Amino acid sequence: MPVTVIVGTQWGDEGKGKITDLLARNLDMVVRYQGGNNAGHTVVIGENTFKLHLIPSGIFYKNVTCIIGNGVVIDPAVLIGEIETLKEQGYDCSNLRISSQAHVILPYHKLLDKAQEERREAGRIGTTCRGIGPCYVDKFNRRGIRIEDLYNERAFREKLEWNVAEKKFQVENFYKMKADLDVEKIFEEYLSYAHAIRKMVVDNSSALIDEAVRSKKRILLEGAQGTMLDVDLGTYPFVTSSNPVAGGACTGAGIGPKNIDEVLGVVKAYVTRVGGGPFPTEIAGEIGDLLREKGKEYGSTTGRPRRCGWFDGVVMRHASRVNGLTSLAITKIDVLDQLDKINICTAYEYEGKKLKDFPSDLAKLEKCTPVYEEYPGWKQSLVDARAYSDLPNNARKYLERLADIAGAKITLISTGAERGQIIKV
Repeated sequence: MPVTVIVGTQWGDEGKGKITDLLARNLDMVVRYQGGNNAGHTVVIGENTFKLHLIPSGIFYKNVTCIIGNGVVIDPAVLIGEIETLKEQGYDCSNLRISSQAHVILPYHKLLDKAQEERREAGRIGTTCRGIGPCYVDKFNRRGIRIEDLYNERAFREKLEWNVAEKKFQVENFYKMKADLDVEKIFEEYLSYAHAIRKMVVDNSSALIDEAVRSKKRILLEGAQGTMLDVDLGTYPFVTSSNPVAGGACTGAGIGPKNIDEVLGVVKAYVTRVGGGPFPTEIAGEIGDLLREKGKEYGSTTGRPRRCGWFDGVVMRHASRVNGLTSLAITKIDVLDQLDKINICTAYEYEGKKLKDFPSDLAKLEKCTPVYEEYPGWKQSLVDARAYSDLPNNARKYLERLADIAGAKITLISTGAERGQIIKV
């Protein structure tokens, strides 16, 4: 039962898309298990760069069944646009399946998201305003609209009318913003979306995944975002609205934990994050700017510049523990090529005490300062390295320290953005 969960170990943007694409050529199924179009996975194939926001990264292989699982929230307009873009570039998406149980993002979710972010007296969290959070709120408040509801016109209209009335009242009376929400217009628009994707929708996608498990198919469960953005285990409230950690794969795909064989953690050789929140190892100035430009650290969904920092071993230990990591894929090691010295944070200092475990109290975290180990740089390009022995000694020492902190073996090292720039260890 070769079932692997692939997770981001930091604040997202670790390069999961490339690693999933690399593994997918030897897989039978890739399942996206959480999140929405608030995250993007970038895959570079030759001269072409693809930015996937909802569709699993295995879509480029026709023999791989790609499933958008029940744990994902779907903006149908974005999904259809993504499908059409792929079709224009020669990928017909005939291998894509969509769970009928996935929840639907509607115009009032995006309107409410924007209103809450603009009027958040307790501080903005840096949401993408794509409606993901409000859609998950409706899901857990048991008033959400699922893909399957779009094919029952009576039920869809009833739920839509109730939700529009509630959200319109909330936006206009509490947030004091105009709520231009027309039930009939939304109803007709979403029926057209339902028609466009109908052939891809599957009833009870977890049964389809279970059949593949029982047939001993090779399956990859793909999350969006990263561990530190997990709504339960991340830097709350500066998090996403779902569970990117490995445990989220079970509920988001409808698979039992006994069936999972491996948890592969994708680890950027430094760290980045987008949006607000404490970031202990953040680098200001010239080095931070260099990492951002060389690493192309701009959000694939929003284009926002990412904050860059030294590798954070405290975050790594936390991610390894809560995900149960069994192996690591290190990405963007090549971005560090030009540096004379490289720091690794091994602990935090708080009020004279060393902390090796990540604190859940953000007020405490904001007062933490990183404790660093300094390593010499290798001062040469790694982009042409194709074997571990091709790496300079200083690069190997750096990687070995990352693996030691994580307590897991390194199996893949990415030395560039392109598909073939990879070392299999």
